[in-house]
Amino acid sequence: MIDPFAVKDCALIAIATGERAQNLRELRDRLETTARACIYYHFWGGLLRPSFDDPEYQNDFAAWAYHGLHDNALAERLALIDPMDFEDLEGLRRELIELIEERLDENQWVPWAKADQQFHFIRSQIVVLDTRIRISEPEKLRELVPQLTVSSVFYHFIDARRRTIYKSDDFSEWLKGFGDRYGPLLEHLRNVDPYFKPLNELRSQLGKIFEEYFAR
Repeated sequence: MIDPFAVKDCALIAIATGERAQNLRELRDRLETTARACIYYHFWGGLLRPSFDDPEYQNDFAAWAYHGLHDNALAERLALIDPMDFEDLEGLRRELIELIEERLDENQWVPWAKADQQFHFIRSQIVVLDTRIRISEPEKLRELVPQLTVSSVFYHFIDARRRTIYKSDDFSEWLKGFGDRYGPLLEHLRNVDPYFKPLNELRSQLGKIFEEYFAR
């Protein structure tokens, strides 16, 4: 007997760490030791903010390189990082540091931000809410997903990758409990990269996948 799918919602709480960087070298040094929750927040937290600070730069490091350091080349390199390409946050941390060190080696001077444009490291803490909504039949995902809040989509399709053994989303983990029956659907879900799109677009994409699969 498979347990029903329990629909949760969440809020990502931003907590100031007191760590900050005034220039690119300090950013590199702080990244060596800052908490993994900071890396997570500065890459994924923007998706849950009421509006993106700068939709052109999906992560906060790229946005600061552009607005704080006025280093367009670095901003573009950082903006291309997709956290989905890394096994874990430590791998993502190493990629960030390597790109910054590469930029430091290219320059004869260290890029600085103005005094009021420091980079402030923020860590995240997730608060999970139980909606008390349960579904027992996978076909119900077709109706459920389009009605989810964007924060619920974040919790089940993005944050789940930190919680599940195989770093998958909650929908896939639940469907695997039904054996091989939903193999093609699982393949469709595996091909979704949730990073470079707003959560409402991700919800629409997932809704379309479930709609097309269960309408056959």
